[in-house]
Amino acid sequence: MSNLELYAVLASLLLLVGLAQVLGYAFARLRQPKVIGEIMAGVLLGPALLGRLPFISSLLKSADHGHVLSFVYWLGLLLLMFLSGTETRELFSRNERREVAWLAFVGTGLPFVLAVLFGPWLIRPALAGPHGNRISLILVLAVGVAVTSVPVVSKIFADLNILHTRFARLVLGVAVFEDIVLWLALAVATAVAGSTVLNVRRLSLHLLTTVIFFALGLTVLPRAIKRMNKASFNVLAKHSPIGYAMAILLAYCVVAGALDVSLVFAAFLAGFAVVHKKRRLFAEALDAIGKVSFGLFIPVYFAVVGLKLDLVRGFSFGMVGAFLLGSCLIKVISVSLAGRFAGFRGLDLINLAVTTNARGGPGIVLASVALDAGIISARFYTTLVLAAVLTSLIAGAWLDFVLRKGWPLLATSEETDLRMAAVSPVTAGASSG
Repeated sequence: MSNLELYAVLASLLLLVGLAQVLGYAFARLRQPKVIGEIMAGVLLGPALLGRLPFISSLLKSADHGHVLSFVYWLGLLLLMFLSGTETRELFSRNERREVAWLAFVGTGLPFVLAVLFGPWLIRPALAGPHGNRISLILVLAVGVAVTSVPVVSKIFADLNILHTRFARLVLGVAVFEDIVLWLALAVATAVAGSTVLNVRRLSLHLLTTVIFFALGLTVLPRAIKRMNKASFNVLAKHSPIGYAMAILLAYCVVAGALDVSLVFAAFLAGFAVVHKKRRLFAEALDAIGKVSFGLFIPVYFAVVGLKLDLVRGFSFGMVGAFLLGSCLIKVISVSLAGRFAGFRGLDLINLAVTTNARGGPGIVLASVALDAGIISARFYTTLVLAAVLTSLIAGAWLDFVLRKGWPLLATSEETDLRMAAVSPVTAGASSG
């Protein structure tokens, strides 16, 4: 890398981090999620606004020469998921499996099934890209309606200092489970785009591999790592706990990459394995990783998400309004119904429904993948992206309102959450980012 290329990378990072922190602070002062301000920093630097200036445009293009900026983007995402995993160490506990099952199967399954059933009547030529067919378009529509953002919701929880609560564990548990199925649906959509041949064997093998990796990551691997943490030969864990924690993250991602499993899930499971119910290992190391991540890498990730929003490609008020209203209505009703089956009532249902309606990063990834595959048009792409941002904004604003009013996120868990808040060092570091 030449000196000029290094200058472009550093200058771009300075722009992204600086603007993300400033706008994040401004949004926080307005009692809005910091993450929305960080995304807006990328929008401001994107092709619709400041990206029109030749200097800004050429600088950002030079910075991503050799995919350096893309690497920082992915590193920020992986660190966010890793830290989210450390705070959800009691995820899918025996006491919460029933609630997670109801919320996942009904709250996510019902919107997906309804979108698939009514998709043939909802699909219009304006939604289709050059390679889009009915099957691929219906699947993209169904995923867009049902998806919940793990990264954005995690960041909202961290900003509001509630990542340690039972409410956060339930929402993230549902989101992680549903994303496995929904990303498989997206893989099917891209596979059938522009063709009539479907490789069922390859897709089935991919799903089986993902499920096995996820199951091992929740059961066998955490126990093995717990033993390795205490082993006398583990010099790295004793003398460089930060390096050891990062090594676990990288090892999980390497194995997942070799198996063609999502690295996002791998990073989450790596964080889940580092800490355990009975004892918080490497608390200071995780706190240090959290401060650096939330101070630099994670804001860059969300700023780049905003940078990828090209509002110039096409925009339709009617399409955005119809999709946003219809998808939110279906999602909120489905999650509320699932919540009632799970035993929740009143405000609990509203909190769960509004939060799981946040589409965030996965909604944007869905739009980008579908657009690159030629499945959807530029207008539908813009619609999916704006729906992801707006639903995340609504979720963050609502949760902040609930907390300011002093209302419980889950009425049955208020006392437990307050006790856990006093012993959460990683969350303290995260909330400072």
